[in-house]
Amino acid sequence: MFQLDDNLLRELGLGDLPAAEKNKMLAHIYETLELRVGMKLAEQMTDAQLDEFEGFIDRNDESGALKWLETNFPDYKQVVADELGKLKAEIKEQAPAIMQATMAEAEDSAQPAPQPPADEPAAPPTSDNP
Repeated sequence: MFQLDDNLLRELGLGDLPAAEKNKMLAHIYETLELRVGMKLAEQMTDAQLDEFEGFIDRNDESGALKWLETNFPDYKQVVADELGKLKAEIKEQAPAIMQATMAEAEDSAQPAPQPPADEPAAPPTSDNP
């Protein structure tokens, strides 16, 4: 269907993120997509269908949930594709800001702690013993 991987991040303009940030971004994309698809499908479900589907989710029965979706909502893959397309467009639009914020954060964490000016003595160490 689709791959949440480095190729997707490159397509979105986020291929130069540090590895840890790539993993966070992929997890965020997955969670956001799952939430949006779930909300879209839930809008179309009766209360009984919603209860039945939630039963699969509560039991962590992913294969059962997928079979149920294929049977009850054969167009669910199109819903996923549509929502992924929307999400990708949003991320592409925000990619420059995401990259800038991530790089600024990386620079801040790489800088050493500020030192007192050379003409001011450093504060003497404190002792817990009187």
